[in-house]
Amino acid sequence: MAELTLALAKGRTAIDSLRLLKKANIIFPDFDTKSRKLVFYNKDRSIKLIYVKAVDVTTYVEQGAADIGIVGRDNILEAEADIYELLDLHLGKCRFVVASLKDIPMTKGTSLKVASKYPNVAKKYFSRKGIPVETIKLNGSVELAPIIDMADCIVDIVETGSTIKENGLTILDNVEQISTRLVVNKASFATKTNEIQHFIDQLKAVLEDS
Repeated sequence: MAELTLALAKGRTAIDSLRLLKKANIIFPDFDTKSRKLVFYNKDRSIKLIYVKAVDVTTYVEQGAADIGIVGRDNILEAEADIYELLDLHLGKCRFVVASLKDIPMTKGTSLKVASKYPNVAKKYFSRKGIPVETIKLNGSVELAPIIDMADCIVDIVETGSTIKENGLTILDNVEQISTRLVVNKASFATKTNEIQHFIDQLKAVLEDS
C-alpha cells in the first residue's frame, strides 16, 4: 500500500480534526501541538502528517507535496487552487459576511472599497453582483477599516458576530458558509485511488455515526 501524505492546517480546528481522525482509527501517537516537529507518522507509518500553516495547505496539496489536506473552506476559496474538495468534516463552522458601519447600497453601478483578509473571496462575491470594488488586504483587525474610513465595508469570517457588533458594524449580507474540508491532489487521486478512497471512507463512517 502506498504511503499517503496528509497536510493538516495549524489552528483552532487542528485538535478537532485529530480527534475525528482518531475516531476513524487514524492515530498519530507522537503528535503534539507544542512540539516544534512538523512531520508525524501514524501507527503503521502508512500516513505521514505534515503540520503546516492553514494558508499553505492548498499549496502543498496542489503541488503534490501532500496527497490530501484538511483545511478550512475559507482558505480553499481564497487560494483558488486546482484541487479536489471531496468531504465536509463539519468542523469549525462559520460564515463569510459583508459588514459595514452603515447600510451602503450594494447595487450595480456602485463602486466600493472593501477591506478583507480574503480579497479573492471579496472580489468574486461583488463580481457576481456586478459591483466593481477596490480591495484592501489586511491580515488582522479588519473591522477597523470602516471605522477609520479606509474602506466602505469588509468581507470577513464570523462565528457568532459578536466582534462585528462590538465594533459598531452591521452584517449586510451572508457570502458563504465555511467549515473544515478534506482536499485531494488531482494526480494523487488517480495514482493512489484506493488508499485515498479508504481514508475518505473511514472518515465518512465516523461522520455518519456522529
